[in-house]
Amino acid sequence: MIIYPAVDIKNGNCVMLQQGKPESKTIYGNDPVEIALKWQNEGAEYIHIVDLDGAIYGEDRGNLSIIEDIREKLTIPIQVGGGVRDTDKIAYLLDEVGIDRVIVGTLAIEAEDIVADMAKRYPGKIAVSIDAKNGLVAIKGWTEGSTIDAIELCSRIENMGIDTVIYTDITRDGMLKGPNIEFSKKLIETTDLDVIISGGITSIADIRDIANIGAAGAIIGKGLYSGQVNLIDAIQAARGVF
Repeated sequence: MIIYPAVDIKNGNCVMLQQGKPESKTIYGNDPVEIALKWQNEGAEYIHIVDLDGAIYGEDRGNLSIIEDIREKLTIPIQVGGGVRDTDKIAYLLDEVGIDRVIVGTLAIEAEDIVADMAKRYPGKIAVSIDAKNGLVAIKGWTEGSTIDAIELCSRIENMGIDTVIYTDITRDGMLKGPNIEFSKKLIETTDLDVIISGGITSIADIRDIANIGAAGAIIGKGLYSGQVNLIDAIQAARGVF
């Protein structure tokens, strides 16, 4: 299982939100590039980046250049999400910037044919974010709800040719109360997708629980930034040696 330190960017700063609410942000630094380098230097195998402004507004508000700089400075793989809602941006991030995996959310719901085409064009390089509250998917930077069931969406995603999803329980995100293991396990057991778990991870015990249900990865944000989770320990736990 891979541990993904999160670098969430808003207004050029590295921030963490609670349940995706912009007004709840805590700023952890004004140089996301240096923070990403810090996680790499501490042993991270993969970095998870979210353009929060892109997710909320659906357009670049200055964070794309920061993401480009992170890609240039880091040697480990990077996945990027947040406001990726058209083929041009997918192609730019993968072909021009050199991002290793692009994450789409809203696009997978509103334009399944486009995501399917991109999955064929870039095999293994497109992931879908499933951000859910009470089992129902939220879209457009979590600003809009839907009536789409997360498990139903998984089966649609498989039909698009996607092999990786990122599941976030919105009610747990940034709350430091632990991930939703029960629903995560249900997603993993009812799909052939690689499921990466996000939201609320705050201890090594959480990492072990996620590994034990067969998850492909775990994204850690506030747990790392608050000091409640040590990255080296988390990686060791994910490997089953701690």
